[in-house]
Amino acid sequence: MTKTITFAIMHFTIAFGVVYAMTGSLLLGGAVALVEPAVNTVAFYFHERLWKRIEHRRSSRRRGNPLPVMQA
Repeated sequence: MTKTITFAIMHFTIAFGVVYAMTGSLLLGGAVALVEPAVNTVAFYFHERLWKRIEHRRSSRRRGNPLPVMQA
């Protein structure tokens, strides 16, 4: 859990720092530091689901199980 918390702190700090350096706005830097990680978390969830599907298909092919054929 400590690793996760320190990663979150690093992520927020980097997001804030980059936006603040680009805009000079504390408000905008703070807003992006809160919104961007939240959006990234949702995107990561779908990214992981996609990769699990890809890995499942690859392992099925290696075991000799063909993918089901969709029929119209």
